[in-house]
Amino acid sequence: MGETLSKPQPKDVPVPESKTQVICVVSQLIGANYVRALCVDDQVRVLRIPGKFRKKVWIAPLDVVLAELWAEVSDRGDIVYKYSKDERKKLIEYGYLDPGLIERAGGTV
Repeated sequence: MGETLSKPQPKDVPVPESKTQVICVVSQLIGANYVRALCVDDQVRVLRIPGKFRKKVWIAPLDVVLAELWAEVSDRGDIVYKYSKDERKKLIEYGYLDPGLIERAGGTV
């Protein structure tokens, strides 16, 4: 009764809550606090590392991040969360992240 057929929500793992949020895999560090990332919708986007992450969270190639897209431009956005390796496994398990995306970005699962 009242069951839904949507994807199960992983506990304590942030997932995209709106259509302006997307999960991406960092493919290249551009410089000046910007990265190039391949997103789950197969688009390459340029993401900005906000000031609160610059010195506290190290962003490297093949990291999985949650990005908030800019309203004006759809191919740019801000990084709002960096997933750990355990969280990455949960995203794959629950179907939010395709392991092939990490391989296409240049790495292995």
